[in-house]
Amino acid sequence: MERVVITGMGLVTPVGIGIEATWQSLIQGKSGIGLITLFETSSEYPTRIAGEVKNFDPTLYVEKKKLKELARFIPFSLAATKMAIADAQLELSDEERQEVGVYIGVGLGGLENLEKVSLLLHEKGPKRVSPYFIPSLIANMAAGQVSIEHGFRGPSFAHTSACASSAHALGEATRAIRHGYAQVIVAGGAEATITAIGIAGFSAMFALSRRNDDPERACRPWDRDRDGFVCAEGACSLILESLSHAKRRGARILAEVTGYGASCDAYHITKPVPGGLGAVRAMRLALADARLNADQVDYINAHGTSTPPGDTEESKAIEKVFGAHALEKRVWISSTKSMMGHLLGAAGAVEAAVCVQAIRTGGVPPTINLDNPDPECALDYVPHHARERRVLHAMSNSFGFGGTNASLMLSAFSG
Repeated sequence: MERVVITGMGLVTPVGIGIEATWQSLIQGKSGIGLITLFETSSEYPTRIAGEVKNFDPTLYVEKKKLKELARFIPFSLAATKMAIADAQLELSDEERQEVGVYIGVGLGGLENLEKVSLLLHEKGPKRVSPYFIPSLIANMAAGQVSIEHGFRGPSFAHTSACASSAHALGEATRAIRHGYAQVIVAGGAEATITAIGIAGFSAMFALSRRNDDPERACRPWDRDRDGFVCAEGACSLILESLSHAKRRGARILAEVTGYGASCDAYHITKPVPGGLGAVRAMRLALADARLNADQVDYINAHGTSTPPGDTEESKAIEKVFGAHALEKRVWISSTKSMMGHLLGAAGAVEAAVCVQAIRTGGVPPTINLDNPDPECALDYVPHHARERRVLHAMSNSFGFGGTNASLMLSAFSG
Protein backbone atom coordinates (compact mmCIF):
# COMPACT_ATOMS: atom_id res chain seq x y z
CA MET A 1 0.00 0.00 0.00
CA GLU A 2 1.35 3.41 -1.00
CA ARG A 3 2.27 6.08 1.52
CA VAL A 4 0.76 9.51 0.80
CA VAL A 5 2.74 12.72 1.05
CA ILE A 6 1.99 16.42 0.61
CA THR A 7 4.30 18.22 -1.79
CA GLY A 8 2.57 21.57 -2.36
CA MET A 9 -0.01 23.87 -0.78
CA GLY A 10 -1.97 26.97 -1.79
CA LEU A 11 -4.20 29.12 0.41
CA VAL A 12 -6.72 31.94 0.00
CA THR A 13 -8.02 33.01 3.41
CA PRO A 14 -9.35 36.02 5.32
CA VAL A 15 -5.91 36.51 6.89
CA GLY A 16 -3.81 36.25 3.75
CA ILE A 17 -3.39 35.09 0.18
CA GLY A 18 -0.72 32.40 -0.04
CA ILE A 19 0.81 30.09 2.52
CA GLU A 20 3.35 32.50 3.95
CA ALA A 21 0.98 35.47 4.32
CA THR A 22 -1.65 33.30 5.98
CA TRP A 23 0.84 31.60 8.27
CA GLN A 24 2.47 34.82 9.45
CA SER A 25 -0.93 36.30 10.32
CA LEU A 26 -1.90 33.22 12.30
CA ILE A 27 1.36 33.02 14.21
CA GLN A 28 1.05 36.72 15.05
CA GLY A 29 -2.53 36.24 16.25
CA LYS A 30 -4.04 38.62 13.70
CA SER A 31 -7.77 38.49 13.06
CA GLY A 32 -9.26 38.66 9.58
CA ILE A 33 -12.80 39.23 10.79
CA GLY A 34 -14.56 42.54 10.15
CA LEU A 35 -17.79 44.18 9.09
CA ILE A 36 -19.35 42.68 5.96
CA THR A 37 -18.62 44.57 2.75
CA LEU A 38 -19.71 41.99 0.14
CA PHE A 39 -23.35 43.06 0.46
CA GLU A 40 -25.21 45.87 2.16
CA THR A 41 -26.29 44.93 5.66
CA SER A 42 -28.73 46.74 7.93
CA SER A 43 -29.90 46.56 11.52
CA GLU A 44 -32.34 43.86 10.38
CA TYR A 45 -29.40 41.46 10.17
CA PRO A 46 -28.57 40.18 13.67
CA THR A 47 -25.04 39.41 12.39
CA ARG A 48 -23.14 41.91 10.25
CA ILE A 49 -19.60 40.50 10.53
CA ALA A 50 -17.65 37.85 8.63
CA GLY A 51 -14.19 36.72 7.58
CA GLU A 52 -13.95 38.07 4.03
CA VAL A 53 -11.02 37.45 1.68
CA LYS A 54 -9.44 40.85 1.08
CA ASN A 55 -7.41 42.21 -1.85
CA PHE A 56 -8.12 39.19 -4.02
CA ASP A 57 -7.74 39.89 -7.73
CA PRO A 58 -9.24 36.93 -9.62
CA THR A 59 -7.74 38.12 -12.92
CA LEU A 60 -4.32 37.09 -11.61
CA TYR A 61 -5.52 33.49 -11.79
CA VAL A 62 -8.42 33.43 -14.27
CA GLU A 63 -8.96 35.04 -17.67
CA LYS A 64 -11.18 38.10 -17.23
CA LYS A 65 -13.67 36.95 -19.88
CA LYS A 66 -14.10 33.64 -18.07
CA LEU A 67 -15.16 35.20 -14.77
CA LYS A 68 -18.78 35.53 -15.93
CA GLU A 69 -18.94 31.72 -15.85
CA LEU A 70 -17.82 31.43 -12.24
CA ALA A 71 -19.30 31.95 -8.80
CA ARG A 72 -16.89 33.39 -6.24
CA PHE A 73 -15.77 30.08 -4.71
CA ILE A 74 -14.36 28.83 -8.02
CA PRO A 75 -11.69 31.54 -8.60
CA PHE A 76 -10.63 31.01 -4.99
CA SER A 77 -10.07 27.33 -5.77
CA LEU A 78 -8.34 28.00 -9.09
CA ALA A 79 -5.99 30.43 -7.32
CA ALA A 80 -5.21 28.04 -4.46
CA THR A 81 -4.54 25.24 -6.94
CA LYS A 82 -2.17 27.32 -9.07
CA MET A 83 -0.25 28.24 -5.92
CA ALA A 84 -0.12 24.60 -4.81
CA ILE A 85 1.13 23.36 -8.19
CA ALA A 86 3.82 26.04 -8.21
CA ASP A 87 4.76 25.22 -4.61
CA ALA A 88 5.10 21.54 -5.52
CA GLN A 89 7.01 22.34 -8.74
CA LEU A 90 4.69 19.81 -10.30
CA GLU A 91 5.45 19.25 -13.97
CA LEU A 92 3.53 16.45 -15.62
CA SER A 93 3.51 14.84 -19.04
CA ASP A 94 0.26 14.54 -20.99
CA GLU A 95 0.25 10.85 -20.14
CA GLU A 96 0.60 11.53 -16.42
CA ARG A 97 -2.25 14.07 -16.50
CA GLN A 98 -4.60 11.28 -17.56
CA GLU A 99 -4.43 9.91 -14.02
CA VAL A 100 -4.33 13.06 -11.89
CA GLY A 101 -7.46 13.37 -9.74
CA VAL A 102 -9.12 16.47 -8.30
CA TYR A 103 -11.06 16.15 -5.02
CA ILE A 104 -12.33 19.53 -3.80
CA GLY A 105 -14.83 19.67 -0.95
CA VAL A 106 -17.51 22.37 -1.11
CA GLY A 107 -20.36 22.86 1.33
CA LEU A 108 -22.81 25.20 -0.42
CA GLY A 109 -21.30 26.23 -3.75
CA GLY A 110 -22.25 29.44 -5.56
CA LEU A 111 -24.79 30.76 -3.12
CA GLU A 112 -24.39 34.38 -4.22
CA ASN A 113 -25.28 33.50 -7.82
CA LEU A 114 -28.32 31.55 -6.68
CA GLU A 115 -29.45 34.61 -4.75
CA LYS A 116 -28.81 37.08 -7.59
CA VAL A 117 -30.47 35.00 -10.28
CA SER A 118 -33.49 34.21 -8.09
CA LEU A 119 -34.07 37.95 -7.75
CA LEU A 120 -33.48 38.48 -11.46
CA LEU A 121 -35.96 35.73 -12.36
CA HIS A 122 -38.60 37.27 -10.10
CA GLU A 123 -38.04 40.81 -11.41
CA LYS A 124 -37.35 40.27 -15.13
CA GLY A 125 -38.41 36.74 -16.03
CA PRO A 126 -36.73 33.54 -17.24
CA LYS A 127 -35.31 34.97 -20.46
CA ARG A 128 -32.80 36.99 -18.42
CA VAL A 129 -31.28 33.92 -16.75
CA SER A 130 -27.75 33.29 -18.02
CA PRO A 131 -26.77 29.93 -19.54
CA TYR A 132 -23.78 30.09 -17.20
CA PHE A 133 -26.05 30.17 -14.13
CA ILE A 134 -26.16 26.45 -13.28
CA PRO A 135 -22.49 25.71 -14.15
CA SER A 136 -21.41 28.69 -12.07
CA LEU A 137 -22.87 27.48 -8.81
CA ILE A 138 -22.95 23.69 -8.58
CA ALA A 139 -20.55 22.40 -5.96
CA ASN A 140 -18.47 20.15 -8.24
CA MET A 141 -17.45 23.04 -10.49
CA ALA A 142 -14.47 23.96 -8.33
CA ALA A 143 -13.05 20.51 -9.07
CA GLY A 144 -14.36 20.62 -12.63
CA GLN A 145 -12.80 23.97 -13.49
CA VAL A 146 -9.49 22.96 -11.89
CA SER A 147 -9.50 19.78 -13.98
CA ILE A 148 -10.27 21.73 -17.16
CA GLU A 149 -7.65 24.41 -16.44
CA HIS A 150 -4.84 21.91 -15.96
CA GLY A 151 -5.93 18.99 -18.14
CA PHE A 152 -6.25 16.62 -15.18
CA ARG A 153 -8.32 13.69 -16.47
CA GLY A 154 -8.41 11.45 -13.43
CA PRO A 155 -11.43 11.24 -11.09
CA SER A 156 -12.97 14.62 -10.26
CA PHE A 157 -15.26 14.92 -7.23
CA ALA A 158 -16.92 17.41 -4.92
CA HIS A 159 -17.20 15.98 -1.44
CA THR A 160 -20.14 17.75 0.18
CA SER A 161 -20.51 17.04 3.88
CA ALA A 162 -21.07 20.48 5.40
CA CYS A 163 -18.13 21.69 7.49
CA ALA A 164 -16.28 18.39 7.05
CA SER A 165 -16.36 18.54 3.23
CA SER A 166 -12.71 19.26 2.50
CA ALA A 167 -11.44 17.07 5.33
CA HIS A 168 -13.33 14.22 3.72
CA ALA A 169 -11.87 15.22 0.34
CA LEU A 170 -8.34 14.91 1.75
CA GLY A 171 -9.12 11.65 3.52
CA GLU A 172 -10.73 10.03 0.50
CA ALA A 173 -7.93 11.25 -1.77
CA THR A 174 -5.47 9.63 0.61
CA ARG A 175 -7.32 6.32 0.39
CA ALA A 176 -7.43 6.52 -3.41
CA ILE A 177 -3.67 7.02 -3.66
CA ARG A 178 -2.94 4.32 -1.08
CA HIS A 179 -4.86 1.79 -3.15
CA GLY A 180 -3.30 2.81 -6.43
CA TYR A 181 -6.29 4.54 -8.06
CA ALA A 182 -4.16 7.65 -8.65
CA GLN A 183 -0.57 8.76 -8.21
CA VAL A 184 -1.36 12.46 -7.78
CA ILE A 185 -4.53 14.18 -6.52
CA VAL A 186 -5.25 17.87 -6.02
CA ALA A 187 -7.25 17.78 -2.79
CA GLY A 188 -8.79 20.67 -0.92
CA GLY A 189 -11.83 22.82 -0.42
CA ALA A 190 -13.48 26.07 -1.41
CA GLU A 191 -16.34 28.16 -0.06
CA ALA A 192 -17.91 31.61 -0.50
CA THR A 193 -21.24 32.01 1.29
CA ILE A 194 -21.03 35.54 2.68
CA THR A 195 -24.24 36.60 1.02
CA ALA A 196 -27.50 38.08 2.26
CA ILE A 197 -29.26 34.73 2.11
CA GLY A 198 -26.35 32.87 3.70
CA ILE A 199 -25.92 35.21 6.64
CA ALA A 200 -29.69 35.48 7.13
CA GLY A 201 -30.03 31.70 7.08
CA PHE A 202 -27.28 31.01 9.61
CA SER A 203 -28.56 33.89 11.76
CA ALA A 204 -32.05 32.38 11.78
CA MET A 205 -30.51 29.26 13.34
CA PHE A 206 -28.88 31.40 16.08
CA ALA A 207 -25.59 29.89 14.92
CA LEU A 208 -23.61 33.10 14.34
CA SER A 209 -21.89 35.47 16.75
CA ARG A 210 -23.67 38.80 17.12
CA ARG A 211 -20.68 40.80 18.35
CA ASN A 212 -21.06 43.34 15.57
CA ASP A 213 -19.43 46.09 17.63
CA ASP A 214 -16.20 44.12 18.10
CA PRO A 215 -15.62 41.89 15.05
CA GLU A 216 -12.01 40.92 15.73
CA ARG A 217 -12.97 39.58 19.16
CA ALA A 218 -16.18 37.89 18.07
CA CYS A 219 -14.86 34.37 17.51
CA ARG A 220 -13.76 33.07 20.90
CA PRO A 221 -13.57 29.26 21.05
CA TRP A 222 -13.79 27.71 24.54
CA ASP A 223 -14.42 31.11 26.11
CA ARG A 224 -17.40 31.15 28.46
CA ASP A 225 -18.76 34.25 26.65
CA ARG A 226 -18.76 32.71 23.16
CA ASP A 227 -22.00 33.22 21.28
CA GLY A 228 -21.60 31.51 17.90
CA PHE A 229 -19.32 31.09 14.92
CA VAL A 230 -18.24 33.69 12.36
CA CYS A 231 -18.87 32.85 8.71
CA ALA A 232 -15.79 33.05 6.47
CA GLU A 233 -14.70 32.27 2.91
CA GLY A 234 -11.66 31.07 1.02
CA ALA A 235 -9.96 28.01 -0.41
CA CYS A 236 -7.08 25.60 0.03
CA SER A 237 -5.55 23.10 -2.35
CA LEU A 238 -2.90 20.53 -1.48
CA ILE A 239 -0.90 18.34 -3.83
CA LEU A 240 -1.10 14.76 -2.60
CA GLU A 241 1.22 12.21 -4.16
CA SER A 242 2.18 8.63 -3.65
CA LEU A 243 5.59 8.48 -2.03
CA SER A 244 6.97 6.54 -4.96
CA HIS A 245 5.80 9.21 -7.43
CA ALA A 246 7.17 12.04 -5.28
CA LYS A 247 10.53 10.29 -5.00
CA ARG A 248 10.74 9.59 -8.72
CA ARG A 249 10.47 13.27 -9.53
CA GLY A 250 12.66 14.40 -6.63
CA ALA A 251 9.87 16.37 -4.95
CA ARG A 252 10.26 18.28 -1.72
CA ILE A 253 8.03 16.54 0.83
CA LEU A 254 6.24 18.83 3.29
CA ALA A 255 4.50 16.19 5.42
CA GLU A 256 2.77 12.84 5.24
CA VAL A 257 -0.94 12.07 5.59
CA THR A 258 -0.77 9.16 8.00
CA GLY A 259 -4.33 8.77 9.23
CA TYR A 260 -7.98 9.41 8.42
CA GLY A 261 -11.15 8.65 10.34
CA ALA A 262 -14.76 9.38 9.43
CA SER A 263 -17.98 8.82 11.35
CA CYS A 264 -21.51 10.13 11.86
CA ASP A 265 -23.23 11.08 15.10
CA ALA A 266 -26.59 9.82 13.71
CA TYR A 267 -28.19 12.06 16.31
CA HIS A 268 -29.34 15.53 15.17
CA ILE A 269 -29.09 17.78 12.11
CA THR A 270 -27.07 20.47 13.93
CA LYS A 271 -26.38 19.49 17.55
CA PRO A 272 -23.40 17.26 18.39
CA VAL A 273 -24.22 14.04 20.18
CA PRO A 274 -23.74 14.38 23.97
CA GLY A 275 -20.23 13.40 25.00
CA GLY A 276 -18.95 13.93 21.47
CA LEU A 277 -19.17 10.20 20.74
CA GLY A 278 -19.08 10.62 16.96
CA ALA A 279 -16.02 12.83 17.21
CA VAL A 280 -14.43 10.30 19.56
CA ARG A 281 -14.88 7.58 16.96
CA ALA A 282 -13.44 9.70 14.12
CA MET A 283 -10.34 10.62 16.17
CA ARG A 284 -9.76 7.02 17.28
CA LEU A 285 -10.11 5.79 13.71
CA ALA A 286 -7.58 8.37 12.51
CA LEU A 287 -5.10 7.36 15.21
CA ALA A 288 -5.55 3.67 14.43
CA ASP A 289 -5.13 4.33 10.72
CA ALA A 290 -1.88 6.16 11.46
CA ARG A 291 -0.78 3.41 13.87
CA LEU A 292 -0.21 6.01 16.56
CA ASN A 293 -0.99 6.13 20.24
CA ALA A 294 -2.80 9.18 21.57
CA ASP A 295 0.24 10.26 23.58
CA GLN A 296 2.29 10.62 20.39
CA VAL A 297 0.20 13.56 19.14
CA ASP A 298 1.80 16.96 19.72
CA TYR A 299 -0.83 19.33 18.33
CA ILE A 300 -4.54 19.31 17.51
CA ASN A 301 -6.08 21.91 15.24
CA ALA A 302 -9.57 21.59 16.67
CA HIS A 303 -12.89 22.18 14.98
CA GLY A 304 -13.34 24.87 17.66
CA THR A 305 -16.08 26.97 16.08
CA SER A 306 -16.99 29.16 19.09
CA THR A 307 -20.48 27.69 19.46
CA PRO A 308 -21.54 26.92 23.05
CA PRO A 309 -22.46 23.23 22.62
CA GLY A 310 -19.93 22.41 19.88
CA ASP A 311 -16.84 23.54 21.79
CA THR A 312 -17.91 21.77 24.97
CA GLU A 313 -18.61 18.47 23.26
CA GLU A 314 -15.36 18.56 21.28
CA SER A 315 -13.43 19.24 24.46
CA LYS A 316 -15.09 16.25 26.13
CA ALA A 317 -14.34 14.11 23.09
CA ILE A 318 -10.66 15.06 23.15
CA GLU A 319 -10.53 14.19 26.86
CA LYS A 320 -11.97 10.74 26.13
CA VAL A 321 -9.55 10.01 23.31
CA PHE A 322 -6.37 11.53 24.74
CA GLY A 323 -6.92 11.03 28.49
CA ALA A 324 -4.06 12.19 30.69
CA HIS A 325 -2.12 13.37 27.64
CA ALA A 326 -4.78 16.06 27.21
CA LEU A 327 -5.79 16.62 30.83
CA GLU A 328 -2.15 17.13 31.84
CA LYS A 329 -1.81 19.55 28.92
CA ARG A 330 0.88 17.64 27.06
CA VAL A 331 -0.99 17.94 23.77
CA TRP A 332 -1.53 21.52 22.61
CA ILE A 333 -4.85 22.41 21.00
CA SER A 334 -5.88 25.55 19.17
CA SER A 335 -8.60 26.90 16.94
CA THR A 336 -7.38 29.04 14.06
CA LYS A 337 -11.05 29.83 13.40
CA SER A 338 -10.61 32.39 16.19
CA MET A 339 -8.66 34.43 13.61
CA MET A 340 -10.02 33.32 10.22
CA GLY A 341 -13.61 32.53 11.08
CA HIS A 342 -15.27 29.35 9.87
CA LEU A 343 -14.58 28.59 6.20
CA LEU A 344 -17.33 25.95 6.24
CA GLY A 345 -16.64 23.43 3.44
CA ALA A 346 -13.09 24.75 2.99
CA ALA A 347 -12.21 24.68 6.70
CA GLY A 348 -10.84 21.13 6.88
CA ALA A 349 -8.32 21.62 4.06
CA VAL A 350 -7.20 25.03 5.36
CA GLU A 351 -6.68 23.63 8.84
CA ALA A 352 -4.82 20.59 7.52
CA ALA A 353 -2.45 23.04 5.82
CA VAL A 354 -2.05 24.81 9.17
CA CYS A 355 -1.03 21.47 10.71
CA VAL A 356 1.53 20.97 7.95
CA GLN A 357 2.98 24.41 8.69
CA ALA A 358 3.15 23.59 12.40
CA ILE A 359 5.12 20.44 11.53
CA ARG A 360 7.42 22.30 9.15
CA THR A 361 8.13 25.35 11.31
CA GLY A 362 7.74 24.18 14.90
CA GLY A 363 5.23 26.95 15.53
CA VAL A 364 1.79 26.39 17.03
CA PRO A 365 -0.76 29.14 16.28
CA PRO A 366 -2.85 30.45 19.16
CA THR A 367 -6.51 30.60 20.02
CA ILE A 368 -7.11 34.32 20.32
CA ASN A 369 -9.90 35.90 22.41
CA LEU A 370 -9.81 33.13 25.01
CA ASP A 371 -10.10 35.60 27.88
CA ASN A 372 -12.43 33.73 30.25
CA PRO A 373 -11.97 29.98 29.80
CA ASP A 374 -15.09 27.87 30.08
CA PRO A 375 -14.60 25.67 33.17
CA GLU A 376 -16.08 22.73 31.22
CA CYS A 377 -13.24 23.06 28.70
CA ALA A 378 -10.12 22.52 30.78
CA LEU A 379 -7.47 21.60 28.21
CA ASP A 380 -4.52 23.61 26.86
CA TYR A 381 -5.94 25.71 24.04
CA VAL A 382 -2.80 27.83 23.48
CA PRO A 383 -4.52 31.09 24.46
CA HIS A 384 -3.56 34.46 22.96
CA HIS A 385 0.00 33.79 21.78
CA ALA A 386 1.73 31.30 19.49
CA ARG A 387 4.23 28.85 20.95
CA GLU A 388 7.12 26.79 19.70
CA ARG A 389 7.60 23.06 19.94
CA ARG A 390 8.70 20.20 17.77
CA VAL A 391 5.56 18.85 16.12
CA LEU A 392 5.93 15.33 14.75
CA HIS A 393 2.24 14.41 14.63
CA ALA A 394 -0.74 16.76 14.33
CA MET A 395 -4.46 16.06 14.18
CA SER A 396 -7.03 18.17 12.36
CA ASN A 397 -10.72 17.84 13.33
CA SER A 398 -13.71 18.82 11.20
CA PHE A 399 -17.32 18.24 12.23
CA GLY A 400 -20.44 19.29 10.32
CA PHE A 401 -24.20 19.58 10.22
CA GLY A 402 -25.86 16.23 9.81
CA GLY A 403 -23.50 14.83 12.44
CA THR A 404 -20.68 14.20 9.97
CA ASN A 405 -17.16 13.94 11.43
CA ALA A 406 -13.67 13.70 9.95
CA SER A 407 -10.25 13.59 11.59
CA LEU A 408 -6.92 13.68 9.78
CA MET A 409 -3.45 12.80 11.03
CA LEU A 410 -0.56 14.73 9.50
CA SER A 411 2.99 13.68 10.36
CA ALA A 412 6.55 14.79 9.77
CA PHE A 413 7.92 12.75 6.88
CA SER A 414 10.50 10.17 7.79
CA GLY A 415 12.30 8.05 5.22
